[in-house]
Amino acid sequence: QVQLVESGGALVQPGESLRLSCAASGFTLSAHAVRWYRQPPGEDREWVAAVGSDFLTTYADSVRGRFTVSRVNAENTVYLQMNKLKPEDTGVYYCFAHYRTHDYWGPGTQVTVSS
Repeated sequence: QVQLVESGGALVQPGESLRLSCAASGFTLSAHAVRWYRQPPGEDREWVAAVGSDFLTTYADSVRGRFTVSRVNAENTVYLQMNKLKPEDTGVYYCFAHYRTHDYWGPGTQVTVSS
């Protein structure tokens, strides 16, 4: 069964860091691009970052310079390192991959940035 599962979300204070994980099962992530999205409270889901199968990374303007997406193929996992977190980074974070004509989303992990 193909699955993506996020983890690592937490309640943190502004300026702190978190690392989210997206673990895949049922398929090999290494040949596929993986994207991170987030959904702030009461808002639409928005794209945050992506890493290609070639390790090339791209970022939304709102997180560039603070967030780093990476992949460890041996672990079949993609990470999102989030530094200098701001209250506006609050939301549910999802990872996404397209595999064999299907789109796969994880269930999400909650990140709350608040003092």
